[in-house]
Amino acid sequence: MQLNQFLILSAFLFCTGVYGVLARRNAVLVLMSVELMLNAVNINLVAFSAFSNTVSGQVFALFVITVAAAEVGVGLAIVLLIYRNLASPNLDTIDQLRG
Repeated sequence: MQLNQFLILSAFLFCTGVYGVLARRNAVLVLMSVELMLNAVNINLVAFSAFSNTVSGQVFALFVITVAAAEVGVGLAIVLLIYRNLASPNLDTIDQLRG
């Protein structure tokens, strides 16, 4: 396979993730969109690493996976607390928690 095929796939996934972050109001869907963007970055890192015959991109991809796992844990904990307090995962109602 060619490098530009991986880059096109990665760009499509990243754009889909950006659209999901900007258009969605549900906190869980926003977190899923952020994960989609991180996976697009991983595809880029691994593709460039494979085509340049180095392992540095694959090492960075492992770090991105680690950060994504931590983000999921913290993000879901925050979403569960918001849902417990407001009974809705809607991001528009979070401003009620001020003060």
